[in-house]
Order: sequence, then structure tokens, then C-alpha cells
Amino acid sequence: MLFHASLRQLLVRHRAWRLRLNGMTLAKPHWLAGGIDVRLGISPQGRGSITMRENARLETGVVLHAYGGTIRLGRNLFVGPYTVIYGHGGVEIGDDCLIAMHCRIVSSNHAIPPFGADIQGSPDELRPTKIGRDVWLGAGVTVLGGVTIADGCIVGAGSVITRDLPAGAIAYGAPAVIKSHREGSPRS
Repeated sequence: MLFHASLRQLLVRHRAWRLRLNGMTLAKPHWLAGGIDVRLGISPQGRGSITMRENARLETGVVLHAYGGTIRLGRNLFVGPYTVIYGHGGVEIGDDCLIAMHCRIVSSNHAIPPFGADIQGSPDELRPTKIGRDVWLGAGVTVLGGVTIADGCIVGAGSVITRDLPAGAIAYGAPAVIKSHREGSPRS
């Protein structure tokens, strides 16, 4: 039993060191499940960076790709299994957030070239994405580039966020529509 506990601690330390060697900044304490994919990348803007504050928890299969941009993860953050965060244009997630499984958060989009030009060869449009503090994203939510989700928002499962949400909003749908506000929020 003691051997298994020691081996588990060693594996957790190994994960953290592997991520640090890849250039990720990790505050202590933190919790990392196995199978996390981290890529910083280099772009014309420079080398990417990923920062994770204390008490953040990343579950199995989380993908963090900065692609030369930045990803900043707040304190007491939970990121559910198989969530993908692309930080090419910059992603910031505030403290005390709950991001359920299979969410997608992006910060860029492909430009739409004229007909006949290659879509794949068109440049990315960088669009910073910001998620405030105390935000809950249900399972399978997609947050598109350039969106700001203000503090205290709740987004229903399977929603697609295409525009900014004000503080305390409760929204769902594809595209997401504000249905109400949390009690005590500025618009309740």
C-alpha cells in the first residue's frame, strides 16, 4: 500500500515537471490528471505561454495549445475531462470557475478568403477570449474567439457562445441566448 502511494506521488511530480519543461508555469498546489496535452508553439508574436494559478485542477485529456499566444488559468479552477483550450489569440480564465467536460474555448478564427483561394492557407484572425471569475460552463460548451463572459455567468450544456455575456447571465442554446440572471446579479 505504501509503495502504491509513493509511486502515485512520483507520477504526479513527473507530470508537473514534464509540463514545466514544456514551458508551462504551475503554481502550487495544483492537481493534474494524466494525459494532459500542452503545446506552447511559436508564432510571429513570439513563443507561447501557459500559466496555471494555485489550486487549479486539470482532468484527464485536457488539451492546452497556446500556438504562440497565451493561456492564463485562474485560482481554484476546475477543467473537466477532454476540454480543449486554444490560446493563439489569448485566453484568460478567472478564479473559481467550473468548466465541465468536453468544452472548447478558442481565441482565433480562420479568415474567409474569396472563392477560389485556399481556406487552409488564409491567415488566422486573433481574437482574445476572456472568461471572468465564478463562471460555470456546462458540458460541451463552445466559446468562440473574441468573446468575453463576465463574472458569475452560467452557460448551459451544449451551448455555443458567439457574443459577450454580462455579469450574472444565465444563457443557453446554439447560439446562446440570455434566459435570465443569477439572483443578486446587476441585472436580476
